[in-house]
Amino acid sequence: MADRSSDREIDSGFDQGSSQPRLYNPYKDLQVPYRNFQLPTSPEFLFDEEARRQRRSWGENLTFYTGCGYLAGAVGGASTGFVSGVKSFESGDTMKLRINRILNSSGHSGRLWGNRLGVIGLLYAGLESGIEAVRDTDDVWNCVAAGLGTGALYRAARGVRSAAVAGAIGGVVVGVAVTGKQMLKRYVPI
Repeated sequence: MADRSSDREIDSGFDQGSSQPRLYNPYKDLQVPYRNFQLPTSPEFLFDEEARRQRRSWGENLTFYTGCGYLAGAVGGASTGFVSGVKSFESGDTMKLRINRILNSSGHSGRLWGNRLGVIGLLYAGLESGIEAVRDTDDVWNCVAAGLGTGALYRAARGVRSAAVAGAIGGVVVGVAVTGKQMLKRYVPI
């Protein structure tokens, strides 16, 4: 049997002040001889290029922007549906009928806006990753071009004029968001 005095150190995690590796014992509660395994103290990557990269991959970007877009759209749409459901009350409605109106209106609006913003997030993430891969650089212009392309693609079925206006709006919105993020990082100590 091995010494049990070191188990207290293993259970409490690693000492933040020391640079010694963290130890893990999967057999600690079993009455068998065991050995401690060293856990890595930093993330492990298969390739050096992954370790040097300072941003999310295209798949993580796609999942993040699509999920955030859908969630924001669903919550915003459900809240506007709630308001329109409350406005559609009639004087003779029972409580059950009023609740039904609110739920139907919230569900309908939430689905519509969630799907719309989810598709916008999907287009934006794909375009941003594609532009970054083509230009082989990561800067603000990738985001602005992706916003411009997203707006244009989202409204392309409505005609050239609508696509151009939506593209300009998308580029401006993303430009303002990126500028606001940089200003926030610079002037607000977080």
